[in-house]
This record gives sequence, C-alpha cells and structure tokens, in this order.
Amino acid sequence: MNRDDAHVSGPPFSPAEARAARLRIGMTTDQVAAAMAQLGMGQPAGLVEAWELGTRAPSEIQLFALADALWCPTPVLMAVRPRSLQEHRLARQLTRERLAHRLGMEPHVYARAETEHHWTGDEQQTRVLAEALGLQPDEVLDVIGQGTELIERLKQAVEGRWKSHVGPLADFLGVDEKHVAYALRVLHQEYAQFTERYMGHLVARSGDSRLKEIATERARWLRRLPEHFWELADRAGA
Repeated sequence: MNRDDAHVSGPPFSPAEARAARLRIGMTTDQVAAAMAQLGMGQPAGLVEAWELGTRAPSEIQLFALADALWCPTPVLMAVRPRSLQEHRLARQLTRERLAHRLGMEPHVYARAETEHHWTGDEQQTRVLAEALGLQPDEVLDVIGQGTELIERLKQAVEGRWKSHVGPLADFLGVDEKHVAYALRVLHQEYAQFTERYMGHLVARSGDSRLKEIATERARWLRRLPEHFWELADRAGA
C-alpha cells in the first residue's frame, strides 16, 4: 500500500500477519470474532476470514480490536515500522478524534496535518503529541516532516550569527525564544571550541592524526545536534 494513500483506503494491514498471529495463539476465526465482540466490536460472520484472505480490510477501530483479540501489537498487523504521523497514531491505537482531543485541536485540523504532512501545532501541542506517540521531541519533528529543516537551521545558527536565528527558529518550532536563545548560545560556544582547537593544532602543525581526531569529534557532535538542542532547550525551561 502506498503510504500517502493510507488515509483514503484505510490503515495499513497485512492479512498474512493477522493469520500468523491467530495461529500462534491457536484460535479459529470464529473465536477471534467472538473475542472482538466481547471487546464491543461485533463482526458479521466470516469477516475475520475475509481479512485474512485479503478480500476485505479492517477499519481503524476494527484493527485495534483485532490486535487486542489476538494479543498482538498493532504495528505487527500493520506490517510496517511506523514512520508517518498516521502510522504512529495507529500504533498507539488512537483515533484521529481522540488524539485531536488530547491535543486541544479541532479534529479536522489534526486530520489535515496527517493528510498534508504539515504540522501547525504550537509548542504545547507538539509536546503533547510527542508524549501521546511515545516520541522524543527530535523524533516527532522527523515524523511531521520537519527534522531535516531543523538540522539545517541549527547548522546555520552555530556556524554564523546565532542571535539572528533565535526568533525564526522559535517560530518554526513553536518554542519560547528564551529557551531557544539559551540552547543556541551554548551550541554556538561548543562549535566555536571545535574550530579553535582545530585551528590551534593546524597552526602548531600538529600531526594529521590529532586533526582527524578533532574532525571526528566535531562530526559526532553535529550528528547529535537536534538531540542536544532539545536537551538544552528543556534545561532552559526547567
């Protein structure tokens, strides 16, 4: 299934995984249907079998009930490693309406974020979203498609005049400017230390091994840039 079409054709679903999960616990399709009925999700006769045959596909709430009846994690039945906002929501067995309520957001606004892959939530809503989906702040940015842009913005800030990036970055993330300013100031100082050390050894004509060691340290630091930014921003807000 095309991931971008999931909101139109229903949640991702693997008939083979559903059958395998049922066989692992030794249930018949009728027993699965009965277990789903006990969970408040009564099904017409033969529907579970139709799902396993691939002639029908469950809705979101049917998928949740099926996973519970089979004692199986929802992502297993989806046969995907959650990456999109919709997939992470489904993995947590949250309907759009329920998640929107937790976020304090109108359901149609949240639905648009999923279908258009564009997040418009504020700082508090982004934090609630991360908590609801079991994600770290940097992970949730990747899920909503803003991770790459954050990395580029942070690199520009630490390599240049960090103060000029505070306002735009705070608006982009929906985070308090004071928290962003603190994080960028520390990051800029740490990055400058790498440059000073590298240039110092270069002027002193140190061996290539020492220069490579500093360059490797710097590359490792840059890879953790988003994660380190959020650590500092959280510290500023504590």
